[in-house]
Amino acid sequence: MLATVSSATLLGVDGCPIRVEVHVGSGVPSFTIVGLPDATCREARDRVRAALLSSGFRWPQHRVTVNLAPTAVRKGGAGLDLPIAIGLLGADGQLDPDRAARIAFFGELGLDGSLRKVTGILPLVAAAAERAVVVPAGCAAEAALPGRAAVLPALSLRNVVLALCGEDSWAPVPAAEPAGPPVDEGDLADVRGQP
Repeated sequence: MLATVSSATLLGVDGCPIRVEVHVGSGVPSFTIVGLPDATCREARDRVRAALLSSGFRWPQHRVTVNLAPTAVRKGGAGLDLPIAIGLLGADGQLDPDRAARIAFFGELGLDGSLRKVTGILPLVAAAAERAVVVPAGCAAEAALPGRAAVLPALSLRNVVLALCGEDSWAPVPAAEPAGPPVDEGDLADVRGQP
């Protein structure tokens, strides 16, 4: 079975939309990621497996192929863990793939299934064509800054799946931190030995 999930990756400081295509089929049990992933992205196999099992989901005993399209764009970082996990659950029949349609997913998975903050969430969300984005709760305030997408914060992989199925609610969007007092930038005249 095939499932496709939307996400994005960073190219320098710009976001580039990508599609995470996951195919679960017959064959010797294996897990392969293709589409120019870097070393961190290839390590997603181990993080996703541990997160799925820790969250009470099955690890498929089939041949799993993950394609990060477009294949000509280099993909990096652990921010693709969540879309890979959602695609894997959809392709394995543990989640209805239609529930993840028209939503972009971003987030690094901890081995316990928790969602961790992603660097550069602002350009990633801006690159997503979808009107709703699922992000780690710690990134929600930053992800909401552009105001063009509905931000759905989550605490864990299990929280994401249950919220998609309507059995749990999304985590609240934390309030933006107020600006602190003005920072004293100092003066070079205060440095000893400087005229």
